Amino acid sequence: MDFGIKGRVALVSGSGGGLGRAMAIALAAEGAQVAVCGRTEAALLETVALIAAAGGSARAYVLDLAQPERFDDVLTAIRQQLGPIGILVNNSGGPPPSKASGVPAETWATQFSTMVSSLIQLTDKVLPDMRSAGWGRVITSTSSGIVTPIPNLGMSNTLRMALVGWSKTLAGEVASEGITVNVILPGRIATKRLGQLDSARAGREGISVEQVARNSAATIPLGRYGEPHEYGAVAAFLASCQASYLTGSVIRVDGGMIPAI
Repeated sequence: MDFGIKGRVALVSGSGGGLGRAMAIALAAEGAQVAVCGRTEAALLETVALIAAAGGSARAYVLDLAQPERFDDVLTAIRQQLGPIGILVNNSGGPPPSKASGVPAETWATQFSTMVSSLIQLTDKVLPDMRSAGWGRVITSTSSGIVTPIPNLGMSNTLRMALVGWSKTLAGEVASEGITVNVILPGRIATKRLGQLDSARAGREGISVEQVARNSAATIPLGRYGEPHEYGAVAAFLASCQASYLTGSVIRVDGGMIPAI
C-alpha cells in the first residue's frame, strides 16, 4: 500500500532512539524526508544512518524541547534544506518516576514546560506550513497512563493527559484546513525507557528485572512486549493519505493490555 507521503517533510522530535527513532524510520520507509530531531547529535546521526542504510532520506537537527527559544532557528534550517513541514510527530521523553503528591512545584513547572508547553509551541510554529499546503498531520505520542494511570508515574499520567485535551481541541480547529491531529500511545514496547521502568519496579518489589518482564508480559493478551517497529508502523499510517478521515482520536498500540474500553 502506498501511503501517499513520498517527498513530504516529516519532523520527528525525540527521534535519537526509542519510539521516536522507530517512528522516524517508519516514515522514511514510506518516502518521507525526515528531520530527525533531538538533544544528542550522536544519537540523531545513528538514526539518520539507519534510515540511509534502508534507502530512506533523513537529516539530523539538534532540537532541545527545553530550549523553545531555538525552535525558529531549527525550523528555518529544516525548511531551507528539506522544504515546508507537512508531518509533525510530537514525542518527548518522560519524567522520572514519582507519586502524584509531594513533588516540588518547580519540578512540576519544569516538566510541564518540556513535556507540554514546548510541544504546543512547536506545533504552533509548524501549522502555517500545513495551512499553506492545505494538508498536514500532527501526531502526538503519549503513554498508556492517559487511559489507565500507571502507579508511581504521577507526573507522566498528569502531564500527558494535558496533551490529549489540547490535541482533541486542536483537531476540531484545523480539520477544515485538511490537517488531522491524533494521539498515539504505547503499551509496553521494548525500548530503553521501558527497561528503566522495569528496573525501577524490580528495585521497589525486590525481584529481578527478568521476573518483572515476565510478570508484565503475562498481563498482555498478546503475551509479549511490543516491538518498536510495530509502533512506528501505526504512526506512519496516521500520517498517510489513507488516514485522512481519522482525526481527534487516541490510538492504542498496546497488544490489548489496557483493560479500559
